[in-house]
Amino acid sequence: MTYHDHYMQRCIDLAKNAKGQTSPNPLVGAVVVYNDKIIGEGWHHKAGEPHAEVNAINSVQDKSLLSESSIYVSLEPCAHFGKTPPCADLIIKHKLNEVIIGCRDPFESVNGKGIEKLEQAGIKVILGVLEKKCQELNAPFFTFHQKKRPYIILKWAETKDGFMDPIRINNDKGVKWITQPETKVLVHKWRAEVDAILVGKNTVINDNPSLTVREVIGKNPIRIVLAPKGDIPLDSAVLSEEAKTWVVTDKAAKKQFENQHSINFSNNPIKQLMDFCYQQNIQSLLVEGGAHTLQSFIDADLWDEKRVLIGDSNFTEGLKAPASEGKLISETRLGRDLYKRITQ
Repeated sequence: MTYHDHYMQRCIDLAKNAKGQTSPNPLVGAVVVYNDKIIGEGWHHKAGEPHAEVNAINSVQDKSLLSESSIYVSLEPCAHFGKTPPCADLIIKHKLNEVIIGCRDPFESVNGKGIEKLEQAGIKVILGVLEKKCQELNAPFFTFHQKKRPYIILKWAETKDGFMDPIRINNDKGVKWITQPETKVLVHKWRAEVDAILVGKNTVINDNPSLTVREVIGKNPIRIVLAPKGDIPLDSAVLSEEAKTWVVTDKAAKKQFENQHSINFSNNPIKQLMDFCYQQNIQSLLVEGGAHTLQSFIDADLWDEKRVLIGDSNFTEGLKAPASEGKLISETRLGRDLYKRITQ
């Protein structure tokens, strides 16, 4: 690891402190370095609050050292007025002599403008330190601004023999747990880190999930239910007031939900749905099922990650899980369960 890499890695680690809290803003960390020593550091805590650079500069006790210091930041400093003033202006004001940036900001109001402003003020700029890591840190933010859709995570649990659900007899209802109770904590952590969570109507009817964050401390995501005919029970847990819920129906379905959005289910519905999510400023989407809904995303080639939880049991027969094809990034043992993370 090089000299610059060391400090940029610290920026990344700081940024992760706010995971799930900053959307629609990105995760950003910053450190101020004087004579090979960190004298200030900070991260962006929450949308609308001061950015990482502001927190890092404000944490420096002796401000007279700033003009002889470098600032490392995982994402290009902003140059526009949003909910807070431009960070590039603050860096220029304090006359820091060098800015080392992980990667450019893809947001149209920033992209390259922050770098340009700093260079025009005579400040040396180094770009692209741990660039890939910095981009991965904000995969949802980059996907949203570059592809005009959310970052899509497909999640499901399956048995060792590849089934998501047993054969249900006599219209049997209720969750058929595959993984251990401890694994639920991880799933709720994932929920707290995304803007929205999506299921199909069969999951609502069979399992009656709340789709809220209960096992960890965090915000509830927006809930989205795909129900072309709108035929889900009006007392479903997913329609509670704990979080906002969008019910997506076909254009032919009657209006019966407070937040109901209609699309044409006969014409590429997943693409229409992602366009709607983009309009709603949803940057990250966790698709929790069921099998038909998950397969619809796979068939449309609209996914970025698959998170597959494999329990220590067999159903022998039942509803087959989707194919977990893609690039295996990691494989983690969670007690008796196995977690596989797969990307495109």
